[in-house]
Amino acid sequence: MDNVEQEKVKRKDGWERELLEKLATSSIVEQRRSRRWGIFFKLLTFAYLVTIVVLWTPDLLPEGSLKAVKEHTAIIEIKGVIADDSEASADNIIAALRSAYEDKKTKGVILRINSPGGSAVQAGYINDEIKRLKEKHKEIPVYAVVTDMAASGGYYIAVAADEIYVDKASIVGSIGVLMSTFGFEQGMEKLGVERRLLTAGEHKGILDPFSPLKEDEKQHVQTMLDQVHQQFIQEVKEGRGERLISNDKIFSGLFWSGEESIRLGLADGMGSSSYVARELIKAETLVDFTLAEDVFERFAKRIGAGAASFVSSRAGLNSAPELR
Repeated sequence: MDNVEQEKVKRKDGWERELLEKLATSSIVEQRRSRRWGIFFKLLTFAYLVTIVVLWTPDLLPEGSLKAVKEHTAIIEIKGVIADDSEASADNIIAALRSAYEDKKTKGVILRINSPGGSAVQAGYINDEIKRLKEKHKEIPVYAVVTDMAASGGYYIAVAADEIYVDKASIVGSIGVLMSTFGFEQGMEKLGVERRLLTAGEHKGILDPFSPLKEDEKQHVQTMLDQVHQQFIQEVKEGRGERLISNDKIFSGLFWSGEESIRLGLADGMGSSSYVARELIKAETLVDFTLAEDVFERFAKRIGAGAASFVSSRAGLNSAPELR
């Protein structure tokens, strides 16, 4: 093959190679463009869905991220057992209270309570903070609205409010203190099991469920419970004042229907949150200031709390004074 023919073959090969390279490059560019548009539309769809979810469920947003543009009534939910690791912990409720009072558009605050009680300490913290904020913001009234129940620690919180409103079937009261454990020493004796408890300190093993309860230790615990009970009674008398009727059973640990609680002076009247906001506070718009945990945090807490509760209950450690 002479030089001319060789040159023609080279040109032909070069042209085909260049065409293939252009086609390959064009294909890659098109794939990249298509991928970018795909990502764009996916992000757009995701943003749209998030917007829809937020509009329909604003409670998923961090507390305070949505505020009413006009005067409103602040709602704070106190639900379930009052404990330091629950949604109704003092940290959560106090943070919500401060946020509600500091909002310039808040005209009044409603504590919507549905709680059987819980920790005397946690309920005490919340009660103290309500009274402090009332003194600081005298122009903002605070009402307690009982749904299903405000018993024991739940009522301890309610009495810090200016007034308490209930449903006729609400459960109200249970002004008392308890500490629970169990005794298994006779069962161990029947099973032939020997308890080997080593302590440093004469009473370090007090309330051990596998040892007999000593009379002096029982009296010590009873004295402590009586002291906490008197603290509870004092808060109720301070909060309710002359509205309470003279009846020793009020402080016996008994509880009553909402209808009866009004007659006893434990509550002021019947009414829902909407009623109180509309008729008493005169700001019908309700804004929820309750702190909301995200789903994953709530799940992790429940798993951890469940495991801790299981271990402590088996060891007989659930013995702190409780208002319930």
